[in-house]
Amino acid sequence: MARRDRSPRSRDAPVPPDTPPAELFRLGAVPGATPGKWISLWRERMPRTRLELVEISPASQRDQLVAGSVDAALVRLPIDKTDLHAIPLYDEVPVVVFSSDSALSVAEELTPEDLAGEVLIVPEDDVLRVTAPGTLEPRFVTPTDTKAAVELAAAGVGILIVPMSLARLHHRKDVTYRTLAGGPTSSIALAWVAERTTPEVEAFVGIVRGRSTRSSRS
Repeated sequence: MARRDRSPRSRDAPVPPDTPPAELFRLGAVPGATPGKWISLWRERMPRTRLELVEISPASQRDQLVAGSVDAALVRLPIDKTDLHAIPLYDEVPVVVFSSDSALSVAEELTPEDLAGEVLIVPEDDVLRVTAPGTLEPRFVTPTDTKAAVELAAAGVGILIVPMSLARLHHRKDVTYRTLAGGPTSSIALAWVAERTTPEVEAFVGIVRGRSTRSSRS
């Protein structure tokens, strides 16, 4: 009968060290922001650092950066840049959202004059602060957010003006939209607290600026 090896080496086999946990980079993003391509590049270039996408609102975007709830964020301008770095990324054109059976749908593009006589719905989370001369004020309670405003537009009780990304975000079969010529644009920027410019933040800045893995920061 074979003897069982009772040597210390067999009883106490070396245990491999624990794999250190992956680091975390928290990226905030306002509704409508489109960081998908940058997140894909991040995962290719920074496999040891997990990116967590955190939804933030334009109303709280600065507070969440300052509080450290996120490491960097795609924010809507304007934002108070005190103690922040902010890199403008792109501008969004404004669109008019309305019921799909509205007469406005016959136009390829709308002007402010085309909106005369329409009820203009302005939700509490409105980001454009746009006014359109000749439009009418609603006689109902102001909707709390853009989603609720789109539901009202779908019912045919009014129109709303939002950046195109928000119209796409809240798309429904019973609403459509047209570009508003001459309307105010909305700008998206990458922002972070200046004194918290970590290597991870610098890496994400490089990605959004289109730098390759071999390029310098200059």
